[in-house]
Amino acid sequence: MATDMPAAGIRHRSGSPDRIDAVLSGHWHPSPNFGPRRDGLRPELIVLHYTAMDCCQRARDWLCTPEAEVSAHYLISERGEVIQMVAEEMRAWHAGPGGWGGRGDVNSRSIGVELANSGAQPFPEPQMAALESLLAGIMSRWTIGPAGVIAHSDCAPGRKIDPGPRFDWRRLGLNGLAVWPESPHAPRPDADEFSALLTRIGYPEAPFETRLAAFRLRTAPARTGPLSARDMALAEAWRLLSDPNTRNPALSV
Repeated sequence: MATDMPAAGIRHRSGSPDRIDAVLSGHWHPSPNFGPRRDGLRPELIVLHYTAMDCCQRARDWLCTPEAEVSAHYLISERGEVIQMVAEEMRAWHAGPGGWGGRGDVNSRSIGVELANSGAQPFPEPQMAALESLLAGIMSRWTIGPAGVIAHSDCAPGRKIDPGPRFDWRRLGLNGLAVWPESPHAPRPDADEFSALLTRIGYPEAPFETRLAAFRLRTAPARTGPLSARDMALAEAWRLLSDPNTRNPALSV
């Protein structure tokens, strides 16, 4: 979860929600913390967060409090309840400062999904199943590919760590709902080449160690130490998966 100051101007009253598939058991709980997407931008990313709070209701109430100046389009409870707070065509305040693919204002280019989780425990099966259904719908509505589903820690390296090391990115990747790089190859570690790969993937500029830590949080949370051949292999695999000409979203190279 992150705060993000609103755009200059008046607050907008939330309109009716976008359609939520009945299978999601969705509920509409409007937040006042949103505005128009800037410069005619449309969703091309989906940013995943955890709430870092002890229960879903507290998170929901905070995301809908005007003084909080923070929101998300969706919140998913531990039991798999999907709560929509901001219409998809509007700009929720969830990503804060950061960037992806060489561009800023992630909020205007994304849909934010909060998962009720303190960050210290696994994500329950009902919650993951609801997330998968929600992602499939959003990706279909806005023509977002697997490479467009990213972590808050991806677009804000060093500042945010959610959805954290307990999140199952492999599960999403194998179902074509995110990138999950796997590679048996082990090229020689090269810091400059690795940095170039991260830039091509989409990571914003930051100190080398900060970017390496953010990449590992997404791909290999237990790994520590200097840049390894495995880091290089995974970065190259991710680059290939991010290529729009790659047909199989769960490709292993």
